[in-house]
Amino acid sequence: MQFKDYKYVRPEYEYIKSQYTDLLSKFNDSKNAEEQYRYLQKINELQKETDTMAQLVLIRNSINTADEFYDKENEYIDMTMPKLHGLRVEFYKALLNSEFREELKARVKPQLFTLAEMEIKTFSDEVVPLMQEENKLASEYSKLISSAKIEYDGKVLNLSQMQPYMESMYRSVRKEAYEKWSSFFKENEEKFDSIYDKLVKTRNEIAVKLGFKNYVELGYLRMCRSDYNKDDVKNFREHVLKYIVPLSNDLRDKQAKRIKADDFKYYDIPLNFMTGNPAPKGDKPWIMEKTKKMYEELSPETSEFINIMLERDLFDLETKPNKQAGGYCTFLHKYKSPFIFANFNGTQDDVTVVTHEAGHAFQTYQSRNLDAPEYSFPTYEACEIHSMGMEFITWPWMELFFENDTKKFKYFHLADSLNFIPYGVTVDEFQHIVYENPDMTPDERKAAWRKTEMKYTPYKDYEGNDFLDKGTYWFKQGHIFSSPFYYIDYTLAQICAYQYWIKFNEDREKAWEDYNNICKVGGSQSFLEIVTTGNLKSPFEENTIKTVSSNIKSYLDNIDDSKL
Repeated sequence: MQFKDYKYVRPEYEYIKSQYTDLLSKFNDSKNAEEQYRYLQKINELQKETDTMAQLVLIRNSINTADEFYDKENEYIDMTMPKLHGLRVEFYKALLNSEFREELKARVKPQLFTLAEMEIKTFSDEVVPLMQEENKLASEYSKLISSAKIEYDGKVLNLSQMQPYMESMYRSVRKEAYEKWSSFFKENEEKFDSIYDKLVKTRNEIAVKLGFKNYVELGYLRMCRSDYNKDDVKNFREHVLKYIVPLSNDLRDKQAKRIKADDFKYYDIPLNFMTGNPAPKGDKPWIMEKTKKMYEELSPETSEFINIMLERDLFDLETKPNKQAGGYCTFLHKYKSPFIFANFNGTQDDVTVVTHEAGHAFQTYQSRNLDAPEYSFPTYEACEIHSMGMEFITWPWMELFFENDTKKFKYFHLADSLNFIPYGVTVDEFQHIVYENPDMTPDERKAAWRKTEMKYTPYKDYEGNDFLDKGTYWFKQGHIFSSPFYYIDYTLAQICAYQYWIKFNEDREKAWEDYNNICKVGGSQSFLEIVTTGNLKSPFEENTIKTVSSNIKSYLDNIDDSKL
């Protein structure tokens, strides 16, 4: 069965509520652990069904935001999911109060109980209307982003389609394209400000009603962070400032010399080489043909995985009008199917998005038979290890895509991923500032962004673009609007992914075994437990960042980048 044949049926709340109520009653009345486990499985199947329908709406709406049917269904899901989440919370309460709790732990693994304890703290019926408003505002942001229609080069382009021009070898084109790109955000500045201001205040109100001082602690609970806190993250950011930022600044200096930009500006950042950035040597069908070959050769497990993905057409990769920006992977429980969404634009991102999202998809495929729907993905910082790790695991096949530019791609990929980390911690620190000070004005938030940005990425010179210089670059970062505090996860995972890069250069067979093991456990372990399962060092340890940074510097220093 192909994705187009996956049937959507609206998850009617009253029907699902009656089903949940009946099953929970039987769960609570069970006479032994075996009987209770059977009802737990039935409750999980009901949850998987509703989650599948919600994800079908997400996918089909993001593929075409102008589709009236799925636009309406998306509005329905936005209003209904908080109430459905309330039903799941009732199950969590019953689970934690079960007299057969220890026997159930042996069957479904303790992580479900940890997640249940956290989720209960994040919900009450009183905040359902606020959660509905939060969902509505996040969807409003997505629709605004996907509405971009920029007239340039005789075409009408969306934000993704502007990227190749922003990477042009011609400086005047880069500058003009960047100005056109930023003009969309400038024209809609009041809308972005309004949406975010309402989101911050709504989230803060939810937190206060639930008994928290502000949204920060609630945000961490919503992110299911059970084995570290904001102080650990603060220390991590300080380690990044100490070890990664100086290396990143040096890489930007080398880049400026390569592209002969003595007065390095913001619009020079996307161009890495005067010969042009590395780009795949073919179009989407060609890339997918090479992708198939790559995963068939990588391992028996990835061979099975990629052929099922292709047979079921579980990709939507072309950028097109009314399609949402960005890329993601999600999972459809009912069909045990991952799905990959992306926006190809002719840059090297077309390859890295396939390897990145395929890392997520492969993990969900490997853990597809775990009982709890909560286990389809681990928590975000853990699941990003799979995606970023896969980017490096597939390095031996990059010649398929980049041919004689493979060396250039590897240099670019490694340097670019390291340069991302300071940006990632900028996003995180900014969000801590915002949610610790929810009454900040939009202008105060922008000033806070620019100050934080200069701390971690001091080379960003917005001269000539007053709009970006006042601190608005974050408007483009969807995570800030829709998934607060989901960004430090990428940086934590990147430190883990680098360890796989090192391991695969030392003992490929053992490294693959370690990687495959963390895919199989899915979300049945916490972040630091998964780090241990994968034979990795914690990214919170200062020496881990120091060691990883040293390895990257050594690799890049051994390449004469001026000849790329």
